[in-house]
Amino acid sequence: MNMKTTFKTLSLLVVLSLFTVACEEDFLEVSPAQETPEVALSDPDVAPQLVNAIYNIFLGFNMNSFPWYGIADIASDDSVKGSDPGDTGTYQQNLEEYTFTENEAAFRLLWENHYQGIARANRAIILLPDVDIEEDLQNRLIGEARYLRGLMYFRMVQMFGGVPIIDFIPDPNSEEDINRAFQRAPVEEVYAFIEEDLTFAMNNLPLKSEYAPNDLGRATQGAAQTLLAKVSLYQEKWQPAFDLTEMVINSGEYGLEPNYEDVWKETSENGVESIFEIQARGESPNPLGVNNYYASQGARGQGGWGWGFNSPSEDLLNTYEEGDTRKDGTIIFRGETLYDGRFVPETVTNPRYNQKAYVNISLENAGGDEKNVRLSRYAEALLINAEAAFRLGMTGVAEERINQVRDRAGLEPISGITIMDIWKERRLELAMEQDRMFDLRRQGRAAEVMQALGYPFVEGKHELYPIPQEQIDQSGGLLEQNPGY
Repeated sequence: MNMKTTFKTLSLLVVLSLFTVACEEDFLEVSPAQETPEVALSDPDVAPQLVNAIYNIFLGFNMNSFPWYGIADIASDDSVKGSDPGDTGTYQQNLEEYTFTENEAAFRLLWENHYQGIARANRAIILLPDVDIEEDLQNRLIGEARYLRGLMYFRMVQMFGGVPIIDFIPDPNSEEDINRAFQRAPVEEVYAFIEEDLTFAMNNLPLKSEYAPNDLGRATQGAAQTLLAKVSLYQEKWQPAFDLTEMVINSGEYGLEPNYEDVWKETSENGVESIFEIQARGESPNPLGVNNYYASQGARGQGGWGWGFNSPSEDLLNTYEEGDTRKDGTIIFRGETLYDGRFVPETVTNPRYNQKAYVNISLENAGGDEKNVRLSRYAEALLINAEAAFRLGMTGVAEERINQVRDRAGLEPISGITIMDIWKERRLELAMEQDRMFDLRRQGRAAEVMQALGYPFVEGKHELYPIPQEQIDQSGGLLEQNPGY
């Protein structure tokens, strides 16, 4: 296959990315965006749809559901495959057992879907400056698009390391475009690109309280600040991580939900602790919620309601201190009665399930599985602030932030804090939220932790996932594989 023929495959993905999924959640009320650039530029009403199309990509099964929690949770010490012993989940068993290869479908699907979302973001960012709309609205919409693009590129660098930076609409007749679309950029360049996107977003997005009710859920200044702080944390840029989270903490826009378990209930969607979450409601015939996020993690077997994947691990269970309310707020146990009255019988297949993916039985009985997925919340801003403060020698500030989180969990304050204390609180606070594997990697502890539990984690290899072999083949060798694969 020659390069220009290969590029047609990439171009097809870009074209497909111009189509959106209709959604009834206020600002996500979008018709399929099949307009040409000329139509978009002549119709101001199309401008928001260019951005809404990016939000919609996050609803997909292969973007934010099955493969995503596989590579982030199941591959970590937080959870195991779950389901039945004979059900491999296509690739979930390989992810848990570290037998995956560059041909695993999970990596191909995540790569393709993230680049489809990036293509939608590029289209919005490139076209919006020429749309005849008010400048403040134009900058806000571009800010939303750049926040979402920054988020997707951050996920890509977490998964794969250096990846191609595509910030343009490729011309299939341009050899330069072909090469750029398949050329991996160094990790440092990808991070710099992400920082540029998030800085623009931070400077052009409104506060959460400044949005109209129908626009709640859109990216905000606080969302951009928090994500940029996390990006800084991953690069050990402690001062920016601290300063940015200080802005979030002092903004007066956010706080902790009094009850940890309430954070994931439908009554707390876009609530006081929410910094950014996927507005996961759709309309028939498209699945409600993030596609099968709820069902695939629900209890399996007689008396269950789901597929049973992503079962919290025994190691996670044993890490909680006595009296930590986060344990029951995170884990569904066989034999317990949940907050909505549902009884979980002993006949379900696995001993534990992810409560953060659970949906109230009243919604399920009404025919829906609506679930906003919390991607960023105030507790994480406190944790980032604590870790950065500790690294900067401000142990008193670090203890104050950590103890805010512990107090909500019903635990006594700690003093004489260590980095391991901070990392432990981060694990327990954010367990089963698709963060753990990436945390272990950036802490430099992934091999140590996983090998201690008997997993065949190979140091120098498994700190990154493999570039999908299909993409390497299509690139004609321009894309280089990660070490060890």
